[in-house]
Amino acid sequence: MERIRTATADELGELQRIEVASGAPFREIGMIDIADAPPLDLDTLGECQRAGRVWVVEADDRQIAFAAVRLVDGCAHVQQLSVHPGYARRGLGRRLLDHVAGWAAGQGLSALTLTTFRSVPWNAPYYARCGFVALSPAQLDPDLAQVLAAEAALGLDMGERVAMRRPV
Repeated sequence: MERIRTATADELGELQRIEVASGAPFREIGMIDIADAPPLDLDTLGECQRAGRVWVVEADDRQIAFAAVRLVDGCAHVQQLSVHPGYARRGLGRRLLDHVAGWAAGQGLSALTLTTFRSVPWNAPYYARCGFVALSPAQLDPDLAQVLAAEAALGLDMGERVAMRRPV
């Protein structure tokens, strides 16, 4: 049985490995640069972990999925959600999102936000099924707009990127 818990500092390297593994399906749809992108750096993961905003799904004493969250515009911004491909399509991502939403509500935050690829089936269409709604540029709060600007500076195709929001 899987369980969700907060991550410990000594697990961050394993979370990076999960993120790298979860990028493999992008290769299959021709998004090689995304598949080969480095994971969140240890400083960023560590900052989120020390703040109590990294959760792991654990099964059989190993980590198989995680979510890392930072605060953006008064919302819980899901900076990374990764499920090891060997455990995909079992509802783990949705369970993590629901867990984060419960945490966010308890913190008095208004919503979850994230940025993702508009047309990748396991990105925006998946998040829409999990209750997220795509935001237009006019609906973006300033810091969330900055997140997208930073992604553009990294060379991501802004025609394919979308910010999404889910009330908690």
